Amino acid sequence: MSTLSIESLCLKEDDCTSSTKLRAMEDDFDTDLESDENEESNNEVSVPDVYLQACRLVGVVPVSYFLRNYDSTAMDLTHHGLGPLGCKALAIALVADMNINSLELGDNHIQAEGAKYLAEMLRANFTLKRLDLSNNYLRSTGAEHVTKVLLNNVSLKSVKLSGNGFTDDDAKYFADALLTNSRIKELDLSHNEFCGKGGEQLGQLLANNEGLEVLNLSWNHFRMKGAVALCAGLKVNMVLTHLDLSWNGFGNEGALAMGEALKFNNTLVHLNLNSNRITNEGVGMLCRGLEFNDTLQVLLLAYNTLTVEAALVLVNVVRNTPRTALEEINICNVRVNETFVHLLEVTCQEHPALEVQFGGVGGFVAKKPPKRVDPMKVIQDYLDQRKLRLWDFFRNIDKDGTMRVPVADFRKAVQQSSIPLDRYQIEELIQRLDRDRTGIVDYRGLADTRKQMMRDHRRQLRKVESRQKKEKQKSDRILKTFQNAVEAVTPHGSIVISPGGAREDSSGPRHFSATPLSSWHHIVMSNSSRYSVTNLSNGLVHLPGLGGASPYRPTSSSALRSYSQPNLLGGSARSSPGKSMSAQGVHSDPEMLHSKPSPTAFPPTRSRSALDAKPPAVKAKSKKAKKNKITKRKH
Repeated sequence: MSTLSIESLCLKEDDCTSSTKLRAMEDDFDTDLESDENEESNNEVSVPDVYLQACRLVGVVPVSYFLRNYDSTAMDLTHHGLGPLGCKALAIALVADMNINSLELGDNHIQAEGAKYLAEMLRANFTLKRLDLSNNYLRSTGAEHVTKVLLNNVSLKSVKLSGNGFTDDDAKYFADALLTNSRIKELDLSHNEFCGKGGEQLGQLLANNEGLEVLNLSWNHFRMKGAVALCAGLKVNMVLTHLDLSWNGFGNEGALAMGEALKFNNTLVHLNLNSNRITNEGVGMLCRGLEFNDTLQVLLLAYNTLTVEAALVLVNVVRNTPRTALEEINICNVRVNETFVHLLEVTCQEHPALEVQFGGVGGFVAKKPPKRVDPMKVIQDYLDQRKLRLWDFFRNIDKDGTMRVPVADFRKAVQQSSIPLDRYQIEELIQRLDRDRTGIVDYRGLADTRKQMMRDHRRQLRKVESRQKKEKQKSDRILKTFQNAVEAVTPHGSIVISPGGAREDSSGPRHFSATPLSSWHHIVMSNSSRYSVTNLSNGLVHLPGLGGASPYRPTSSSALRSYSQPNLLGGSARSSPGKSMSAQGVHSDPEMLHSKPSPTAFPPTRSRSALDAKPPAVKAKSKKAKKNKITKRKH
């Protein structure tokens, strides 16, 4: 049985009982034991006794469940209505407890005051590993108390703080606390009120923390700005394996940013994006990242506005990506068709571990009804193909030359011609040409109808171009915001592994490519203890190695070319002879400095003084010749 001294009853509070009150409380206990046992009980008291005394001190009713199960390693006190004072009594009993490593206090309304008592307890208790404070109305003050403990606590591995009313201002507390604490492996901040600024702070958390493996941020308010910031942090994160972002309203903007993050992240295994307002277009953006990702195993996309088209895209990505690790896709609210079922069967033959949860067979591909073509546009296209004028077309119908023809003759002439118009289109055209029901079609009305058709066509083209331009601007803006967020959350000197870059496998060490996050190149030590700088130039580059220098030609794949940076070798060629290359961000190579450069690799250059030496002489000579010419004319 774990024991603790009676002095542990006093947490550093103003209302702690004095020694006289403690002695008066001790007199209330039974004294039927021997005198030596009384002396021993004054020095050491069991956890239940301490808890009972603490309850009497603060004036609360003891929790019988705690008294019955105090020797258990897991203590579940959820829904017990402890309140702040009940939490204080419990904290007094747990100050020196060495047995309980899991404490669940969800839905006890302990508020910030109770969090303060628990924080005092955790400064002395190094046994607790899992702490659940969900739904306790901690608010900002409570968040501050909890995060102060996380700065120095060395035992906690899992912290659940769901449903405590945390806002954007509180996210900074968690980002600062977990910046240095890499012992927390699981953090639950779901059902809070984090928005855009909170997403930026938590993005910093993802980028800088080196220990967090499970993060639950479901049921918050991460929209475009917050979603992009979170994805930027995920892009450079190297430890997170499980991420829950369900019920946040990411939208297609967040899906686009997540796709960009998945191109680089190589640790995430489980991703939950349920109910995030993602459409078929957003799934397409997300799949762009899945094409490069080879670690994600579980992808949850249920309860989004998806159709069978999105389901087909997801399965096609798995089928066309041989190194994908996807084993489970959840789109349980999507009804699929026979084409999807057949495609899934073929894909499962290549990827036997794949499991797709869908909402049954019976769906269909939604097709928009074909838009009816303007009959006047059909006639104009017909005339353009044959290089005819509208007047020529009408003159063939108007045999009398009166510029007016009966409706019946016009209908018969159009039907007998090779113009691709059906009966309904002809009637539609006649109604537009004979609006007054006069039974006559004149050339002026036909010409006016053509003008109106051309105006409508140009207006429609402008609408389509404007819509496409706005969509492109929106995508570019999101990507720019994403890149700015990556630069903001990335520590100085960090690198991001390029999508599709080489990985180390059983065949031996390989060079890997690095995409810089700023305007200059970072130098990365590879597994073979050699430096690898990508995207410098297409020429031969010598880089220093521990076992001697050898030439290395950087790759120029399409995945790396899009992230190329300014040529550092070009800058080095312009540098002064006495200045080493290391001053420009590249370590100097002894062989490069002492070897004679080839004419092809380094073309000969001339100094500015040498280049400018000849033009003044030529200019002076021309002036002298002009003066002599003028003198000869005078003579």
